[in-house]
Amino acid sequence: MNFQGIIIGLTTFLIIGIFHPIVIKTEYYFGKKVWPIFLVVGFLCLVVTLFISDFLISAIVGVLGFSSLWSIHELIEQEERVKKGWFPHNTNKVKSRM
Repeated sequence: MNFQGIIIGLTTFLIIGIFHPIVIKTEYYFGKKVWPIFLVVGFLCLVVTLFISDFLISAIVGVLGFSSLWSIHELIEQEERVKKGWFPHNTNKVKSRM
């Protein structure tokens, strides 16, 4: 029996489930200005996956990379959700030195 599809599907489900609160908390504490971190992590994962010979691990790292890249879009959307009042607004966000 080949369980790789099930493992990849379950791992994808868990990664997406983990990134959802990460995006919410990131926007709450830092705002969308930290999107470059998600960009770097995403591209780094995608580059690394090219050099991983094990299919299962490569696929999981690829899912992690694309989830990180998708989180950039979700950070922007989360800011809009906060403006609509769907999520709490944090007036004490960490100020960036960028």
